[in-house]
Amino acid sequence: MSQEMRVSFPGGKRVHAHYDAFEIETDQAPDSGGEGAAPEPYDLFLASLATCAGIYILSFCQRRDLPLDGIEVYQSWERQEEPRRMARISIRIETPPEFPAKYLKALERAVHQCAVKKTILDPPEFVVEAVQKQEEAAS
Repeated sequence: MSQEMRVSFPGGKRVHAHYDAFEIETDQAPDSGGEGAAPEPYDLFLASLATCAGIYILSFCQRRDLPLDGIEVYQSWERQEEPRRMARISIRIETPPEFPAKYLKALERAVHQCAVKKTILDPPEFVVEAVQKQEEAAS
């Protein structure tokens, strides 16, 4: 997989990310001037946390031949208004009654291995630059 994404602006408030063979669509909600045709970028950020937790739960259960039937993962969050930021993100893993209780704490530990969560806890350096494209020479 590449280490670069290209962003395009297909119209309205839509912004798409192109990554390898994938196109990831975003839009803004109607009250923000968009059509609500796709998730907002921040929604994808939250979804990346929830699905990252999910993949670690999936892997944990598959390695131990534990059934995934009935396991549900819920993510909730609390926003803080001043300063405007995310104050808390909670992930709750619900298992069916027949799931072995001895693995509950291990499921929690598995979720703590999520690479998205680890990136938030130890953020990378961000470098932003705006440059003008060079004109192509006529042949």
